[in-house]
Amino acid sequence: MEELKYYGHQHPLLMLNEEQLIDNGNGIVDCSRCGEKVSAPCFSCVECCGCYLHKTCAEAPLELNHPFHRHHPLVLLQNPPSSYTRCVCDFCNETCEKFIYHCSCGLDFHIKCALFTFNIVERNLKELEHVALEDPSFSSKNNGGNLGKCFGCWEPLEFYTYFSLDCGFNLHKKCADLPLKLDHLCHRKHPLVLQFNSERLSCKVCQVTQQRGIVYGCSPCKLAIHIDCASPLPAIEYKSHQHQFTLFWRQNPFICDACGTEGHHVAYTCGTCSIMVHKKCISLPRIIRHALHIHRLFHKYFIHKEYFESLNCRWCHEVVDTEYGSYFCADCNVIFHVNCVFKKQEWYCIVSQENEEDKSLDIPVNSITKVLERNDDGEATVIEHFKHKHYLMLSDNIREHGDKCCDGCLLLISAKFYHCSGCDFFLHKSCAELPKIRLFSVHVYCEEEPFSGSKPLILTSDCMFKCDGCGYLSNGFSYKCNKCGFDMCLRCAALVLQDAVKIPGHKHPILYYYDYEGQCSACGRGTISAISCKDCNFDLCGSCVMRPTKVRHKCDEHLLTLTYDKINDYTKYHYCDICEKERDPKHWFYYCETCDTSTHVDCVLGGYPFIKLGSTYNERNHEHSLTFVKKIHYYPECVKCGKPCEDLSLECAEPGCNYIAHWKCRKLATRGRY
Repeated sequence: MEELKYYGHQHPLLMLNEEQLIDNGNGIVDCSRCGEKVSAPCFSCVECCGCYLHKTCAEAPLELNHPFHRHHPLVLLQNPPSSYTRCVCDFCNETCEKFIYHCSCGLDFHIKCALFTFNIVERNLKELEHVALEDPSFSSKNNGGNLGKCFGCWEPLEFYTYFSLDCGFNLHKKCADLPLKLDHLCHRKHPLVLQFNSERLSCKVCQVTQQRGIVYGCSPCKLAIHIDCASPLPAIEYKSHQHQFTLFWRQNPFICDACGTEGHHVAYTCGTCSIMVHKKCISLPRIIRHALHIHRLFHKYFIHKEYFESLNCRWCHEVVDTEYGSYFCADCNVIFHVNCVFKKQEWYCIVSQENEEDKSLDIPVNSITKVLERNDDGEATVIEHFKHKHYLMLSDNIREHGDKCCDGCLLLISAKFYHCSGCDFFLHKSCAELPKIRLFSVHVYCEEEPFSGSKPLILTSDCMFKCDGCGYLSNGFSYKCNKCGFDMCLRCAALVLQDAVKIPGHKHPILYYYDYEGQCSACGRGTISAISCKDCNFDLCGSCVMRPTKVRHKCDEHLLTLTYDKINDYTKYHYCDICEKERDPKHWFYYCETCDTSTHVDCVLGGYPFIKLGSTYNERNHEHSLTFVKKIHYYPECVKCGKPCEDLSLECAEPGCNYIAHWKCRKLATRGRY
């Protein structure tokens, strides 16, 4: 039997054939170098210490001068460098856990990936001699057109005939026969050489950076071209366009008619429609659904301007040039740049051809079950609402009812509102008129299913919930997904349906930026998405934009107004009148102009600004109904922790029962359940 000395192991190794491997009782073992299942012929330790190696792994050289990386040798290491938190192979993009080939410039490869690509260059792919070519049209592995990708060019296997090897590699036949050098129209100074993209250069043709596989490159000029971009197809037909696209090589940049961005060298033209596009834009879907709009969006190469009141992209809020392609909804005047609409893969879905006629529009169901009286203007003045058992009457007399809050959104009543004369129940007119069921496209993650369009949310009440939009705990109305439990308060629901938000005291409308990273102007905390003003340096996080503009607090007899203007410039005045600590004059605060009272936002709102005081709560561990209270003049002791009840508490209204407990103590006792 052949004997071998092995780097990384102290004992000699013997070669085993298949029969010997089975006789050893070790028919299924892992290779000590690559970690994959061993098959004969292989090597085994003569001392039977459990070391097994593939023949190729055992014979792998300690140093490999790879033709795809001519600048430095690849060195075989027993483990990835200690500075790595995770090592990823630069060919197959999978994690490396055992022996790797490593280069000082940062390239890392599995043993089998380094040797496989070496054999491609050397035309030494013996494993291909006995592997039949697969036709993607008839392949037994064809799973609905999803065959995986070629390990050379990383284009889909379904584009060309390919080899599928038992060792796990898939390779187009054309990629197995690639020339090592190429004279190309895109770069006439030097020939392009087939190599690893060690410098992570973007492709000169498509501008995309390929993280794995091989490319044609010119090291002196810092240039790379993807294999597929180096030899594009002369003509392409695609189902979303009725004519054929023809390849057109260009030396100068061009503007793609499909997406409105610059292209380089490789263009495809349709002579019938007089358009020129990127190769990737030929396959743009005709219809999609997106998380930022409830209706379908259609791709058009140009749009007549009279369709639109606004030409700003819903994602980036910059002007869309309608002379070039975009996605739009003609019913709502909503438009997106092509590149913006595809920014987040989990936020859109493609509408298939068989579903193109399915409009699935929002059909609201009115919350007002019956109108009993109307005024001369046709307004409903007395109604029945499905969330209250008594009649509700329309009023605009705010003073008569004091500082009451709406039971729907839990903001102070303002303008016109409905109220119940028999009990403490109020609804803004706008909250009372909300539909029972509403489609919301922003509900993207439903039970971890891929986004498939707008989801119906149900208007609910009579329960505690934590809003998945702003994060506040509330006992008002919410829109709820019965499938996954997603909750959205009415304040967030109103916000997401607006194109722009108007903040009192700020002269410009502010807009949602979903890929913003920075600091909130109101609280100074970091935020990864923001409602921002495009005209000035003003950004708000999701919590701050939800702050009520007027609130009542025991520190002042008047209403306090949310403020961010400088009331004065004297540092001595920049203190909170509740906690008496210094406050940052650049951040929002609540202010009473009459009394010159200034307070921190959090000192006024506390931890539970959207729970209605006086509303009832049924506690599982108490026999009576409890009421939400916040004591002002005296603070009885909490039955749970023994400390004074200064914050939100639950109190029993039953005569003779002195039960009172902090809400946070109750929450701890029930392990956070509401």
